[in-house]
Amino acid sequence: MTDHHEEREESRGPGDVDLAGLQRRLAEFAAARDWQPYHTPKNLVAALSVEASELVEIFQWLTPEESMRVMSDPETAHRVRDEVADVLAYLLQLCEVLGVDPLTALAAKIDRNESRFPAPQRAAPADTSGTAGSPEAPEPPGPGRSPGDPR
Repeated sequence: MTDHHEEREESRGPGDVDLAGLQRRLAEFAAARDWQPYHTPKNLVAALSVEASELVEIFQWLTPEESMRVMSDPETAHRVRDEVADVLAYLLQLCEVLGVDPLTALAAKIDRNESRFPAPQRAAPADTSGTAGSPEAPEPPGPGRSPGDPR
C-alpha cells in the first residue's frame, strides 16, 4: 500500500470504519493482485490459523500478570495490533468467501451460549437475620474447557 493510504488509515477514528467496508477493501486488495484463486476456504482458514498462532506466540511465555500489561510496551502493543489485524483480515475474507455474516453468526452464537450456559442465580440482597445460605459456587468447566469457553 502507498504511504498516502497508510496516512489515511492512521487518521481514521473508530467510528469511521465499518465491517462491510473492510471486507470490500480486502476483496479489492486481493483482486488487484489476482489473489482470488488462492483465497479458497481451505487456504484462508490455514492462513487464519497461522496468524492466530503468531498472536499466541507473543503471549506464550508471559505470566498472566505480564499478559495483562502487554499493551503498555509500545513495541509489543504494535505487534499485538498487527497480529489481531491479520487474524481479523483472514476471518473476514473467509466469511466473505463462505457467505457468512460474521456479526449475525456471532449474535446467534451468543444467543445459543446464553441458553446453554445460564448465568448463576445471584444471591438475594444481604440477609441480616443470619438465616440465608451462601450462594452455590458455579460448576467448574468440564474436561478440556476453560471458564468462559464459548463452545
